Amino acid sequence: MKLKRYVLLPLMIIIMAMSLKAQQKMYLGKGISIDSLPVIYLDDRVSIHFISPEPIQYVDISSKRIAGDLPVKNILRIRYISNPEKDWAKALDTGGDAVITVVGEKFIAQYKVVHISEEQQVLGKIEIKTNIEITPSDSHAIDVPLITMSQREMQAYANKMVQRRPRIFSVGSSAYNLKTNLNNIYSIGDYIFLDVSVENHTNLKYDIDEVRFKINDKKIEKATNVQSIEISPEYIFNNAPSFKKTFRGIYVFKKFTFPGNKVLSIEMTEKQISGRLIKIVVDYQDLLNADTLN
Repeated sequence: MKLKRYVLLPLMIIIMAMSLKAQQKMYLGKGISIDSLPVIYLDDRVSIHFISPEPIQYVDISSKRIAGDLPVKNILRIRYISNPEKDWAKALDTGGDAVITVVGEKFIAQYKVVHISEEQQVLGKIEIKTNIEITPSDSHAIDVPLITMSQREMQAYANKMVQRRPRIFSVGSSAYNLKTNLNNIYSIGDYIFLDVSVENHTNLKYDIDEVRFKINDKKIEKATNVQSIEISPEYIFNNAPSFKKTFRGIYVFKKFTFPGNKVLSIEMTEKQISGRLIKIVVDYQDLLNADTLN
């Protein structure tokens, strides 16, 4: 009996160890390993710019030796910090190598950034790229609940809209030899697209100061002092600062409604002391008659 006990005990230990190892392997998370990420080389001399096809929502840099910022909404700029001045930066220093994560409206992309010296660059003939375009092959699609349509998708829809002829001819105004018109209203998903055009019948270039959208009471729309609810577009197609003869812009809004006793006022002002003001008043019924675009 003792012999059997001595034989069974090691077998039980081996079986338990194998079972524990199998469980550890079973619960190992799936994902992308660091070694399979695209490699970007960074030295002490230049900055690297990551160009995103969409506005960047979030960035993570795993090394305190690499600093990053967003000079514009779709560009990430990084640079190497050779001599961190503060003690906390030295304490958290993880070296020059890092994993950089960039999250857009509909994608996530990760890169392995490897720091190299000038000597390593000469000996290894390593190419330093100053700008990196984030492509679909380097990224993975994600679903962000708060973003139902990316700006890239809005731009694609707007490109189709400018190729269509105006459908609305009764909503517009004329002033100062300027004729403005609301060409179309489209409703796509949770968004409303307003297609606006302006014709300049003068020889004076029109320098756009701003385009404002307000919801006013219909009865006092012509009054000078009114309380307005101003709304801002999520995306602007053709945000040109000026035009000579013709202008066409598309403004995208998160879906909105307003009572029948109010109107939507579109105002374009000029960059002058006595600048020309042009306005379009959109009735609620026009908004309800919005077209769709496949």
